Amino acid sequence: MAVCILLSMMSPAATRIHIVITFVLVTTGAVGGASLGLLLGGRLLAVVTAGAAGLGAGIASFLVRREVFALLRPDHRVPAIDGYAQGIADAVLAHIATYQASVFPLTPGGVTGREREARRTLAYRIAAYDGLPTPVRVSAAEALEAIDHGLDAKRAEAAMKALTLMVYDHRSGR
Repeated sequence: MAVCILLSMMSPAATRIHIVITFVLVTTGAVGGASLGLLLGGRLLAVVTAGAAGLGAGIASFLVRREVFALLRPDHRVPAIDGYAQGIADAVLAHIATYQASVFPLTPGGVTGREREARRTLAYRIAAYDGLPTPVRVSAAEALEAIDHGLDAKRAEAAMKALTLMVYDHRSGR
């Protein structure tokens, strides 16, 4: 306890907050473990469970200290993520993939011409949305072109892979 107070006086605010949180977690874990031990089997089990719970809480707090300090830093900023653009990019990927599945079905004759045309129309419409980032839009156009030809399944698959990677790169903000 004295070490915690001494460290909290000499450390920055983030360290002090983390030490106080750790102290509360360890104390709560020890008290909870002792209570459970008393209910289940007496004093010896209470001491063992209190020690185990307190030690577990202390170790867990020690292991996550970097993440806690990163969150408590005053200059910590969460990157802005455009959820609308991510959703549109994911939808483009899904619709173009279903269009690809209708052009190159696993079962011959498994997709009617009318269904294929409906999937194509939907894929083109969603690929034309304004909120779609330009790199994803270009990759989607390349995938649609490869699928529209309908002759080379490998080329369409490579274009879909490129589109998938572009959507993933956009999602992770690389």
